[in-house]
Amino acid sequence: MVPSDAETLEVVDVREGMFGVHGTGDTSGYGGMTRPVAMPAPSQPPFGAEGTSWWDDVHGRLATLTEETGAIEKVVVDRGEITFFVRREALADTARHLRDDPALRFEFCSSLSAVHFPHETGRELHVVYHLLSMTHNRRIRLEVTCPDADPHVPSVVATYPTADWQEREAWDMFGIQFDGHPALTRILMPDDWQGHPQRKDYPLGGIPVEYKGGTIPSPDQRRSYS
Repeated sequence: MVPSDAETLEVVDVREGMFGVHGTGDTSGYGGMTRPVAMPAPSQPPFGAEGTSWWDDVHGRLATLTEETGAIEKVVVDRGEITFFVRREALADTARHLRDDPALRFEFCSSLSAVHFPHETGRELHVVYHLLSMTHNRRIRLEVTCPDADPHVPSVVATYPTADWQEREAWDMFGIQFDGHPALTRILMPDDWQGHPQRKDYPLGGIPVEYKGGTIPSPDQRRSYS
């Protein structure tokens, strides 16, 4: 039995176990645990309730400004926040509209981060932008996806200069190429580092951690319970 108003969630992965422990070495019982990773379903207008009716104003204005490019892929309202999924080829123009249009005026990109969903075929890499309108005291989120096979997303540094180092971090940790970035180089790892450490397919391990008078070996050299 499924309630008539139940949302359909998009399951992109099923995680098993805990602590990386499998087989008879797992004495905790957590090895048999499974948890689906599900994305919220697209929302339908009207989006806003009392106190958030401006969501529909923003959506309507943005949809009008980007009608020719069809920039808005879907809109998701979840946990009291609104996210606009934007096609990556239309991201640069959409960002300029969001900053410059008087009815929108999202002048500040407060955060840019990335997520890796290796089982979401064709959309494995997500880039998330948190935008603030100081003029209207509003916050929204943009989200753009790209595949592992073509990890390219337009840079928004020309519109939001604060994204400069944040795009470098997303490149360093996830391997996302931000086309048009003025100097896309590593920011956390050494220049000659191989791979991108926050991807889900990056091997556990690393380098020993050094302390005064002692060294802790990297995780792949420690005791294994599997």
